[in-house]
Amino acid sequence: MGVVQKVEDGKFVESNSAASLAEAKKKAQSSNTLDKDAFLQLLVAQMKYQDPLEPTSNTEYISQYATFSELEQMQNMSASMDLFRASSLVGETVLLKVKDSQGRETTVQGNVDYVVYEKNKAYLSVNGDLYSMDDLDTVADPTYLEAYRMGAEFLNILNKLPDINNLTIADRAKVEEMGKMYDNMNEYQRSFLTDEQIDSMKKYVAKMKDLVAIAEANKGDDEDGGDDDKGGDDK
Repeated sequence: MGVVQKVEDGKFVESNSAASLAEAKKKAQSSNTLDKDAFLQLLVAQMKYQDPLEPTSNTEYISQYATFSELEQMQNMSASMDLFRASSLVGETVLLKVKDSQGRETTVQGNVDYVVYEKNKAYLSVNGDLYSMDDLDTVADPTYLEAYRMGAEFLNILNKLPDINNLTIADRAKVEEMGKMYDNMNEYQRSFLTDEQIDSMKKYVAKMKDLVAIAEANKGDDEDGGDDDKGGDDK
């Protein structure tokens, strides 16, 4: 499968996933510490070039090695915990904060399909792309996401309505949809709306009821007038 790279202003731009992996690799390289082999090489060099008149005691060497081993075990334990945490995210909906090659931060949302491990680093597969665990911002509860979605749809309708003084019967479907959406919300979902937004919705619904009542009354008058005219023709 080919890779498609975005182009802006005549320049190639890295995808969010590519930028995430590049940043993770950069952090890993900048934070590299001595491993056990490198430590042993330094220890041997220290022993080789020590002052023969004032040699370092064996006890000190053993102490240094024990300290390094303890630190290595702690690092391995920390890596294991990160990998375990990453595994527990499979199937969860997450929000990732990713910086692209231009340094701009974007948000990626989706379900974690699987986890890839490489050199004690975990990478999350979201929407078909891999992202570093370092980019994880939020693990979202489905209840929260549903409430957020409903709130966004509600506000989308409310914000597109004309000023209440310019409301017409043509806006009836939108106003009634907004009112029905609010009625179907539970208390938690309604908590995503402000008191001002709820009050505005109620004013629109009340105004629309008045407009509908007036329209129906006018329709009734027109029908009554039509019957009277027809009756007059029969005489």
